[in-house]
Amino acid sequence: MRLTVRVIGARNLRAMDSNGFSDPYVKLQLGKQRFKTKVVKMNLNPTWDQEFSFLVGDVRDVLKFYVYDEDMLGIDDFLGQVKVSLEDVLTAENYSLSTRWYQLLPKGKTDKAVDCGEICVAISLETAGATRSWSDDLATELTDIQKDYSLSTQSTGTSVALAHHLSETSKEDNINGAETPAEDKSSDDMGRNLAAAEDKSDWIPNATSNGTATSKADKSDKPSFVGRVCQIFARKNVDAVPASLINTEISEEVKEEPTGYEDPVSQNDNVCPDTSFDELLRSFESRHEGVEMPANLQGILINQSYLTSPSNLNNLLFAPDSNFRQTVVEIQGRTDFKAEPWRVDNDGEALKRVITYTTAPSKLVKAVRATEEQSYLKADGNEYSVLLSVSTPDVPCGTYFRTEILFRIMPGPELDSEEQTSHLVISWRMNFLQSTMMKGMIENGARQGLEQNYAQFADLLSQKVKPIDVEDAGSDKEQALASLQGGQESDWKIAFLYFCNFGAISSIFVVLYITLHVLRANSIVVQGFEFPGLDLPDSLSEIIVGGLLFLQVQHIFKKITCFIQARDQKVGDHGVKAQGDGWLLTVALIEGTKLAPVDATGFSDPYVVFTCNGKTKTSSIKFQTLEPQWNEIFEFDAMENPPSVMSVHVYDFDGPFDEVTSLGHAEINFVKSNLSELADVWVPLQGNLARSWQSKLHLRIFLNNSKGTGVVTEYLSKVEKEVGKKMTLRSPRTNTAFQELFSLPAEEFLISTFTCYLKRKMPTQGHLFLSPRTIGFYSSMFGRKTKFFFLWEDIEDIQAIPQSLSSWSPSIVIILRRGRGMDAKHGAKSMENGKLKFCLQSFASFSVANRTIMALWKARSLSTECKVQIAEEQSHIGTLQSEDSGIFVGVEVSKILEMSEVFCSTISTNMASLMEVFEGGSLEMKVMEKVGCLKYSATQWESDKPEEYQRQIHYR
Repeated sequence: MRLTVRVIGARNLRAMDSNGFSDPYVKLQLGKQRFKTKVVKMNLNPTWDQEFSFLVGDVRDVLKFYVYDEDMLGIDDFLGQVKVSLEDVLTAENYSLSTRWYQLLPKGKTDKAVDCGEICVAISLETAGATRSWSDDLATELTDIQKDYSLSTQSTGTSVALAHHLSETSKEDNINGAETPAEDKSSDDMGRNLAAAEDKSDWIPNATSNGTATSKADKSDKPSFVGRVCQIFARKNVDAVPASLINTEISEEVKEEPTGYEDPVSQNDNVCPDTSFDELLRSFESRHEGVEMPANLQGILINQSYLTSPSNLNNLLFAPDSNFRQTVVEIQGRTDFKAEPWRVDNDGEALKRVITYTTAPSKLVKAVRATEEQSYLKADGNEYSVLLSVSTPDVPCGTYFRTEILFRIMPGPELDSEEQTSHLVISWRMNFLQSTMMKGMIENGARQGLEQNYAQFADLLSQKVKPIDVEDAGSDKEQALASLQGGQESDWKIAFLYFCNFGAISSIFVVLYITLHVLRANSIVVQGFEFPGLDLPDSLSEIIVGGLLFLQVQHIFKKITCFIQARDQKVGDHGVKAQGDGWLLTVALIEGTKLAPVDATGFSDPYVVFTCNGKTKTSSIKFQTLEPQWNEIFEFDAMENPPSVMSVHVYDFDGPFDEVTSLGHAEINFVKSNLSELADVWVPLQGNLARSWQSKLHLRIFLNNSKGTGVVTEYLSKVEKEVGKKMTLRSPRTNTAFQELFSLPAEEFLISTFTCYLKRKMPTQGHLFLSPRTIGFYSSMFGRKTKFFFLWEDIEDIQAIPQSLSSWSPSIVIILRRGRGMDAKHGAKSMENGKLKFCLQSFASFSVANRTIMALWKARSLSTECKVQIAEEQSHIGTLQSEDSGIFVGVEVSKILEMSEVFCSTISTNMASLMEVFEGGSLEMKVMEKVGCLKYSATQWESDKPEEYQRQIHYR
């Protein structure tokens, strides 16, 4: 008896992560059988659409669904649960609960008011001879067999006889030891079924002749519900085939209407031998047009671009007639390779195939049988995504997990030759169906095996298809900026835009009109307070006209002044090349759209100012337009540290006498943005005018490191000098985990970590992560996560608070600037005047943590004057802790370190006698033995630098 469960999706799940989403998956349990769905990243309305099968041993069991949020570190968060009794399935029509939504319930009874969302599942019970009630089965068998008997005797007598003859022949062949070919198995089965039907038809007249007595006996002997269930489980497979199922096969043979019972396997094995692989993919293009490309899994195995189209690369990897897969199998030493044809599954919604092979033996695991199920998740003709689910039940704990490998084939970068390219990303993860204590060991072993196998895979693929270096592809900075040509506007065009308008023309007309009037007018008699040379207005109309003339002259003067200044600023910083080595920031200003009109003419004169790390670049002015086209490139000089943010301001040019009018502003955050996304992006502007007009800027931003990997080592060396502690370079695996934890870009690397308490209403123990641009905190205690980070530039002040009665250890208080770091508000101790305040304490080595934090903060966000001021302040303050852990990195560093005073004394002796303590002689040995140093030894003084000597001492 088999229970089929299809987990379709869920909706309105709770957000358990700090980014406002969850990574949900479902655990299914029936008795001791457990299954687990895939994990859907960052989704509150996930879609799984996975099917699972359970063997039913007790109808009193309860099917349980548990929904969890996956966490990379710590325990997975509980989202909700629902339980379905098998008795509900047995009492349903056709033993099937169709697709329906179930309300998820919280774990505790005290959380009944919590809305956990809903889950959509479909449940059906499949069993031979147990799909209908006992009395209905018997009545249907009598009726259907009689009907099929009459049909077979009238129209298919010859077929039945032939089938019966074939069945008898096959029995004789089996007795004689002959083997039946595989293609004749179906005919043998049909022959046996027809013969069985013929035997049952001989029983029909006797049963119908005694119909009345049989009916009464049936009613009196009808078993109870429990008896029927026991009868279902007591039947044997041979005797459990009902007559209705036999009649269905007979009716299919004679092409009559079936009785409603279909083989469930036939629905999932819709193999199309006459349909080519390309035709199958084309049939899925329209269905997968709106399907999103799935995200990469936990680990990346291959990330490479190739000189071929995505469709050709997909055919090379997965087409049945491609020998690439067979070659990979031979190289990796696998045997017994068998690949089934691609089949359409899930009512035409999926394309799948199954591959089986025997893995090569290794030092730890012997050769085992593996089953690989391949499924297309997306195939729209332009992008392809294939999920490989590999199961190896023969390995230790092999039934507890499955290895999932995701192939993502996308269009690659554009080349100068306009050839088609594709980008292949292969990622993997372990999907544990049951919990096990060997999870870490299994993952490490799988990682090593996959990395080795796919290294061979990549080498072979590079021989078949030419790989492309992304840095040399046409999508890099030079290729993307080659087509941009910023044209300079001529003086005549600027003059035309400034003076060819109604205001300027009307002013010129009034001036000419007044000039002609003065020439034609007669001299006026001096009267009132007038005197020769002073002509005052004699009426109210003359006063008004005089005022208008003054405004017109002022307007013309302003226009002329703006024109002169616009000529000087019509170029801006476009084309100025960057200088130096380090982090090079290049910004291409393409165009703007829907800018706000602020001039009386209904237009604006916009220009853009970019500011990054205290350096500013200004664009040219585009006159009298709301849809400016710049096509200008700005290069910032090389920076020692990678930039965190870049501010963008759009202004309207009003000349030197008026205040600048802001048309909008924006901030580009390099830490929270992916550099590939910034390569071509429309940035919405903020501000009252910009939001009302929905203004946007079209930018292309590139950030490159001209020093290569050496910049990391150089940066750590600078931090070492500031901190006085050796900084180790973290492994790529550690940096990748750090980047994934806080969703940081690939160029961000981890400098140091500290274990500490985050002081809030309830202290939270966690880890403090320090990187060149961010400071982050992560904690996962009892299923509750706390995760946030903010930029060093967001910090306004850092204070070291000594130990007091209220706090059992020294603490570090970080105060952010007003309105900054609001994403980390949930981790702040308090907020005053819009400024967040964070309190960290209980460091293992407070002095090292304080020096490291201060050094990174000074390097990122402080000016030279501020650094000098902080250094002077710290020179007058003693350290808060006398002991430091770590290794000092040299004499130069020790000179600038602050040391705690341990001993101070005045001795009346000469310097030569005092220095004998450090000469390694008998006096030094006696002194060190007196203070308790055992096995004391010292090396000779050596001079590494002029006037500097060093030696090493050893003792217990």
